[in-house]
Amino acid sequence: MISIIVPCKNEEQAIPLFYPVLIENLKNLNQDYELIIVDDGSTDKTVEVCMDLKKKDPNIKVISFSRNFGKEAGMLAGLKESKGDYVAIMDADLQDPPALLEEMYRYVTEEGYDSAATYRVDRKGEPPIRSFFARQFYRLINSMIDVEIVDGARDYRLMSRKMVDAIISLPEYNRFSKGIFSWVGFKTKYVEFENVERVAGETKWSFWKLFAYAIDGIVGFTTAPLRIATYSGLTVSVFGFLYMLYIVIKALTIGDPVAGYPSLIAIICLLGGIQLIVIGIMGEYIAKTYLESKRRPHYIIKEIK
Repeated sequence: MISIIVPCKNEEQAIPLFYPVLIENLKNLNQDYELIIVDDGSTDKTVEVCMDLKKKDPNIKVISFSRNFGKEAGMLAGLKESKGDYVAIMDADLQDPPALLEEMYRYVTEEGYDSAATYRVDRKGEPPIRSFFARQFYRLINSMIDVEIVDGARDYRLMSRKMVDAIISLPEYNRFSKGIFSWVGFKTKYVEFENVERVAGETKWSFWKLFAYAIDGIVGFTTAPLRIATYSGLTVSVFGFLYMLYIVIKALTIGDPVAGYPSLIAIICLLGGIQLIVIGIMGEYIAKTYLESKRRPHYIIKEIK
């Protein structure tokens, strides 16, 4: 059996368009299936629309959270509730083309791969500034971590049960699935496709949400920022010590006229800025440690139907 996990929030317009396309492509697999829709605290009629579909298709399972916990929690809940030998994660807005499922399924079942993942070869339709920062993020994080996250990689992927079990076994609270998928290893085949715009509704990812998500990914998978902060502090200290020697020698040899006010303020601002950045980096790691220490659940399920 294959399990399809669809985390969604406020997708009442997209789900009726997504469902028939998905079912049509699942027929090509000739396998039993379960469709797990995880409602992440929607405020529209997403749950009602899903329940209407469930009346026609008993293979649908609807999981409702008590509030919005985020897509990461939605994916994790779906993985834990899945029963299939193979598990796929995809969005309801048809930006993850269901037509790729047959090819992905073949890679996993016939060609020895544990996972078939997708990535976009372009970012057509996205604001240029968002595309630019997204590319820079992938370059930055890949330069810091031991595993590789493919530029343009989506959460859309099909996995074997043993890979799903490995992902579920990770207990961390601050989850960055793109990194987790790579960290657990297993043999993965990447399938490329051209960017597809949403079929309905609006994206839930603003620029600042993506920025915060990127910081979570970096902090969650590498301590490189802490090392950078340390190196920055050492570098500034060395220059400060050399500058101090210069001032002392100058005062002893040729005297020391009144120092320039602008240069003094510039140095104070530079050092103050570096200190704040370093404190901020440390604060990010302390905050993540604090959240991990609470051991709160990733989500709370309101009901499963």
